[in-house]
Amino acid sequence: MIPVIDRERCTGCGACVEICPPRALAMEQEIARLEDEFCEECGFCAPECPSGAITIPFPMSPQA
Repeated sequence: MIPVIDRERCTGCGACVEICPPRALAMEQEIARLEDEFCEECGFCAPECPSGAITIPFPMSPQA
């Protein structure tokens, strides 16, 4: 799943930009911005974010 960035929580530290293998993340006005078309959905960015501004929505499991 594509990560979601909470712009209110982002501190602009750039940790996510540094860890992103395809360089899909960039800083724009000191806030992380994701280029969806380059994201490989690896999930490295979310745990790297010290402010918890990046989350990865998980698909809901189908009901039995």
